[in-house]
Amino acid sequence: MSSHTEIITSAPAKIILLGEHAVVYGKPALAVPVTSLRVTVTATPAEATIIEAADLQQTLPEGMSAHELTDPLLRMISATAQHFGAQPPKMRFRIASSIPVASGLGSGAAVSAALGRAVALALGHDILAEVLNGLVYDIERIHHGTPSGIDNTVIVYEKPVYFMRDQIPQTFEVNRPMRFLIADTGRTALTRESVGDVRRLVEANPSQIQPVLDAIGYAVDLARIALAQGDSVLLGELMVKNHQLLQTLTVSSPELDHLVMTALDAGAGGAKLSGGGRGGNMIALVTSETEQAVRMALTDAGAVRVISTTVGGS
Repeated sequence: MSSHTEIITSAPAKIILLGEHAVVYGKPALAVPVTSLRVTVTATPAEATIIEAADLQQTLPEGMSAHELTDPLLRMISATAQHFGAQPPKMRFRIASSIPVASGLGSGAAVSAALGRAVALALGHDILAEVLNGLVYDIERIHHGTPSGIDNTVIVYEKPVYFMRDQIPQTFEVNRPMRFLIADTGRTALTRESVGDVRRLVEANPSQIQPVLDAIGYAVDLARIALAQGDSVLLGELMVKNHQLLQTLTVSSPELDHLVMTALDAGAGGAKLSGGGRGGNMIALVTSETEQAVRMALTDAGAVRVISTTVGGS
């Protein structure tokens, strides 16, 4: 590798359309990449293995194995190098991200994916998607405790997926472009906490909670059909139903509920929280005719950021 080599890699954000939380219990989920929001890693030769991210700078200690490292970023570097039977490359990895953290957009998985790609290239390798996916999932366990595996899968493959735990993810077709607004409540929330609370609900009240999980899974399967057929009316109805079921699982919040109702009142075809809940983002299904009114209403209602993304089409 030339002493002047610069490596640049990236990975997108993601949103879950339907199925969050229930996916941990074997139900399907639909998720899509948000390609306009990305993490970029720029790697340049250095005297040691160094990570720079915003105000953070960390140096990888010499001779530590991946499982001894508690920092997720350092661990990702070490684990990727270990996969190739190599020592971590002496490079400075600068991380830049346009993905809001703790907002259900997969920021952590995107950082890990971009970092893994950069390490592999620094070692002279292209990393297979399935290998990178496994490495990122291991790091997600540090972030989230019991992750579903959906964030890493959508972000690494950068395609819409129908996902079920312990099954090979399936990309799915979107018959015609669907437009969504992603609105940020401005309130951060840890996915690990909401996932843990749902687990406690499931363990304490299985007979009450299992039907909720089953209903979410059924809505996901119908939504996949709606997307394949270009049926935005059905998709919108299923989004609203999914949000109601997530409220039952206690993972919504007053801010999320307010933005969901605001979007629906302003003409959105459907709306729901997206991700871990308790804060972070909600998504609204819009058309070219309704997008501006819904965007303005969400902003007026307190959304700190509203991003548009299109699923399907060119």
